[in-house]
Amino acid sequence: GSTGLFLAGLYGWLYHAFIAGFWEEGTAGHGSGTLKFAMLLFLGSEIATFGAGFVYYFFIRTGTWTATRPELLSPLIAINTGLLILSSITLHFAHTGLLKGKQKRFVRLLGVTLLLGILFIGGQILEYFEFIEHEGFDITTGVFGSAFYGLTGLHGLHVSLGGVLLAIIFFRGLYGQYTPEKHTSVSTVSMYWHFVDVVWVFLVIVLYVGAAV
Repeated sequence: GSTGLFLAGLYGWLYHAFIAGFWEEGTAGHGSGTLKFAMLLFLGSEIATFGAGFVYYFFIRTGTWTATRPELLSPLIAINTGLLILSSITLHFAHTGLLKGKQKRFVRLLGVTLLLGILFIGGQILEYFEFIEHEGFDITTGVFGSAFYGLTGLHGLHVSLGGVLLAIIFFRGLYGQYTPEKHTSVSTVSMYWHFVDVVWVFLVIVLYVGAAV
């Protein structure tokens, strides 16, 4: 039931923010404030979702810790973290560029943001491959394996969704569909992307660094 409600809400937001009146009407019929508030409600549900995952992780940490795990801290994690943080910076300046009427700057930095997001996803896939194929560490490797892949996999799905949203506004930006007065989709996607980045930083501190100490 809750999953169905979540999917229905997500569909409604995506439809009104990106599909309805794609070329002419934009989101004017529903109002910028309404869609931003809907995004805030959506992010609130996401905080609860990730919060439940972290509670599970903290719970198993207080019990018998017998998990066999590989060396989690690596240059790849540092690079991936840097890519995602940089993507938030480029997205911020892309948005501010749009608000200042600098369309070329907006599109270019938005394209860089999308590329950085794709590279992050590729880095996470590479990490999974290394752990599973070379370290024998997968989701069945004790309670830590289930917590690790559950949390990082959930985050990866959110980054992938964010990548799809970035791609949509990037191609719409190429057609000049955003202006300093019409940028609701950009604002809501920015809110989502920055949220995903903050979750990743927290995940690295708690899961990667926390498990290593």
